[in-house]
Amino acid sequence: MIHVPTAPWLHHLWDILAWTASLIGARWVYRHRRASVATLARQTEPSYFLCLGFGAAAGAWVAGSSNTLRAALPIFSHSIAGALAGGIVAVELWKWRNRVHRSTGGPFVIPLSLGIIVGRWGCLFAGLADETYGIPTQLPWGVEMGDGIARHPVQIYESLSIAVFLAIYWTAVIRQLGWARRYGFHAFVLFYAVQRFGWEFLKPYPKLLGPLNLFHLITLGLAAYAIVWIVRGDRTGLDDRAQGSALHFPRADDEPVRDLRGDGAGQDHHRG
Repeated sequence: MIHVPTAPWLHHLWDILAWTASLIGARWVYRHRRASVATLARQTEPSYFLCLGFGAAAGAWVAGSSNTLRAALPIFSHSIAGALAGGIVAVELWKWRNRVHRSTGGPFVIPLSLGIIVGRWGCLFAGLADETYGIPTQLPWGVEMGDGIARHPVQIYESLSIAVFLAIYWTAVIRQLGWARRYGFHAFVLFYAVQRFGWEFLKPYPKLLGPLNLFHLITLGLAAYAIVWIVRGDRTGLDDRAQGSALHFPRADDEPVRDLRGDGAGQDHHRG
């Protein structure tokens, strides 16, 4: 059993470190993946980012609080899974309203991954008050956070899982592998959803549907969303190659495009 010194204020410190890591990742993307940033700039306008921010914040607090308010000690909280789901819903609604049919998530993969990798350690050091701890375990790496009980360090499990994905994805980006270009964001969403679904069985959250808690259901939705995008992209790619044309839907995350709206207008910019 490993004793972990905890204090609720440490969560805020690690939140700052997580945001810093995300900004460093965003700067790397801006400097080394200019095509993806240029595509995002062409496809969107300020309202895109407003919708993204509002959706992520709303999803984070609604999902987190919906879970913890049902616990033995009800509290308001926020959730990474909820933020991801809320941001996706808001962006997809914005894209539908503005007739943007391409993937816009590529530039966010590295910043999001770094934020999760660092931020999850804040959940660990915040201790029991954070209510993100795992169920008891007899494993030698079980962590004790002040109550004398060894628990699964689920926060570390998730941090390390996303670190593995980031290493694979970053390597694929540098090598310009096709999957990272075509659906890197949706590969991230799928990987996040699968690993988070598994770790949820090691948390004492209240059940919502049989053995599943709220975050099981959210991650199932995230996985379904990612799979639909990946499958549709592959099928469209096969159809387009057979017709000798470029990909129509979804456009590669980091591939500059001319017809961004997919309506044949052939415009370099879309504002509307």
